Amino acid sequence: MILYGYWRSSAAYRLRIALAWKGLHVETREIDLRHGAQHDPAFLAVNPQGRVPFLLDREVGLGQSLAIIEYLEESRPDAPRLLPADLAARARVRAAAQIIACDIHPLGNLAVLRRLTSQFGADQAATDAWSAHWIAQGFTALEALAAPHGPYLLGDEVTLADVCLVPQMFNARRFGVDLAPFPRLVAADATLAALPAFAAAHPERQPGAA
Repeated sequence: MILYGYWRSSAAYRLRIALAWKGLHVETREIDLRHGAQHDPAFLAVNPQGRVPFLLDREVGLGQSLAIIEYLEESRPDAPRLLPADLAARARVRAAAQIIACDIHPLGNLAVLRRLTSQFGADQAATDAWSAHWIAQGFTALEALAAPHGPYLLGDEVTLADVCLVPQMFNARRFGVDLAPFPRLVAADATLAALPAFAAAHPERQPGAA
């Protein structure tokens, strides 16, 4: 498998965690979003959307981190799972993951922040405040949904929701979000950070980190 990613991309971070959790080896190719490598014709020939992550698994090519992780769930059923067997529990995990991946993350990705700057004249402080606002709003909902006793976001098992939570917590700290109102999220993040799969996927441990 080949993974096209970027060291600080939240979506690529999610996928690195999932791959490590499942014990799957992948060749990584760094797409430097800061310098526009996502617009390079060679990469667009691989992924016409020009986004990361993008996974090649022999003849299968997939974008969108949650779709890729679900593909790994279904194509490698013997690997450690990230979705519960129980139907209702599985739906709850997906819903929590999507609060992050669909509601919080898109509003703070690089393309949106650059558009705020180029079209509306937002400076760094303004774009940071924009990101912090949407993170805090989503975290308020997640804090209410979190399991009261953990140790992970939704209880005793690591799930797709945890895979999404940890990268978003990393972003929250980057943008100066006050995490005091979210003690359950902070506690789950601290527990997850100690797990080898999560630690290995941390942005600062990636080859392209700078």
